[in-house]
Amino acid sequence: MPDFPLAHLTAIAYYLPSGELTNEQLSTVFPEWSVDKIMNKVGISARRVVAKNEFTSDLAVAAAQNLFKENNFNPDNIDYLILCTQSPDYFLPTTACLVHERLQLSSAAGAIDINQGCSGFVYGLGLAKGLIASGDVDNVLLITAETYSRFLHPDDKGNRSIFGDAAAAALITASPAGAKIGKVVLGTEGKGAKNLIVKNGAMRFPKTEDQSMRTDIDGNFFNDNYLYMNGTEIFNFTLESVPALVKDTLERNELQQEHIDLFIFHQANKFMLDYLRKKIKIPAEKFYIHMERCGNTVSSTIPIAMKHALLEDKIKAGSKVLVAGFGVGYSWGGTVLQF
Repeated sequence: MPDFPLAHLTAIAYYLPSGELTNEQLSTVFPEWSVDKIMNKVGISARRVVAKNEFTSDLAVAAAQNLFKENNFNPDNIDYLILCTQSPDYFLPTTACLVHERLQLSSAAGAIDINQGCSGFVYGLGLAKGLIASGDVDNVLLITAETYSRFLHPDDKGNRSIFGDAAAAALITASPAGAKIGKVVLGTEGKGAKNLIVKNGAMRFPKTEDQSMRTDIDGNFFNDNYLYMNGTEIFNFTLESVPALVKDTLERNELQQEHIDLFIFHQANKFMLDYLRKKIKIPAEKFYIHMERCGNTVSSTIPIAMKHALLEDKIKAGSKVLVAGFGVGYSWGGTVLQF
């Protein structure tokens, strides 16, 4: 068997827009939700929100520039750009092409978008790992970037309390620096697509002028021009899929749960994370949460949390970190990073 180049997560950086939506502001719009009630329910005190003239490509470029600057990395050395987003600047061209041009990457570098949500960072790691293993590239820039705030109806207090805008950039290389990317476990269950969806606005259902909120059979408020999330179904999916994902990821990487030094899950909301931690029996000291000041940033939650875990010295040389993403699609993905 030939030896394939190993892929390493070498560096992470991120960018948050300056706009902010605080619990105090939400409580003013929705008086029935106190500041403390919001915090206790979702574990978020503020979310970052883009300005009217700020778009996904802007966040992506800023995150990548932070990565290059913090690591003294020459963007000329990027061989491939993967941009994970569900809120592209345009239907076409790909936002990756816009970012490629603004970062002045080499014309010999590939650039693609992937439409993936809360599992997107792990999916991106898997794709980057495959590119490195092919031997065709040495350095992959993986960017996750979302402006979900534009999908949220002004009267949707549930989703407005959860989601924030952000971008993260990760450098995956063939050089033995950083964390070795282990076996990647992925999964899909498309029957759940209807439970987390922006129905209108693309080809099948054009956007309408209707701005009114309606109620589904389960009492969830929605408008088809905006993000709809069936919280009960998403919660049930998560409780079923994530424990199995953790088990499969450990087995594929020939590890036991006690071998993992830190677990970083998609930062959906604090209630869900606490429930999952207890269900999977992960000690609190091995379970990392970082979302209070930025919210659920979709595909960027894992890299943002990991960056802070590194800064706080929660991750050290020799640490094994299990990351798990899950959500829209339904889709899920996990791997172990060995630092």
